[in-house]
Amino acid sequence: MPIEARSTLLFVNDIMTSKVKTAEGTATILEAAVLMEKSKIGSLVITSRGVPVGIVTEGDISRAVAKKLDVEKTTLKSIMGQPLITAKREMRIEEAAKLMADSKIKKLPVVDYGKLVGVVTQTDIVGASFSLVTSLKEMVRARYTPPDFEP
Repeated sequence: MPIEARSTLLFVNDIMTSKVKTAEGTATILEAAVLMEKSKIGSLVITSRGVPVGIVTEGDISRAVAKKLDVEKTTLKSIMGQPLITAKREMRIEEAAKLMADSKIKKLPVVDYGKLVGVVTQTDIVGASFSLVTSLKEMVRARYTPPDFEP
């Protein structure tokens, strides 16, 4: 693959957020909602003894409230999305986007040898894709000299 083409490839590692908030599955919906609001985030990766096992999103919490679940007693393990679908650092963002679309998810935890190392979201991918397209457009514009045009 030419050097120019390689330089335009983006990988999950390039765009993921590496500081991921987690909660144990035994935490309550209320505790999760408070942590998410305080941290200004839209999801928590659920762990069991430090191992990622699921994810809880704002949507999961909204559905729990709509079902009138007791948010002070209901645990995250009862509402978390599972099995946990994950990405690897070296996955290309196009592959991650396809995995999200096929799985109908918006947030993808990144796992390296069983350890949670980040999370990538649809928003991250869209932002990176827009930047990449803009960069490619500028590269083409800088190299392209239009031929003389005679009407």
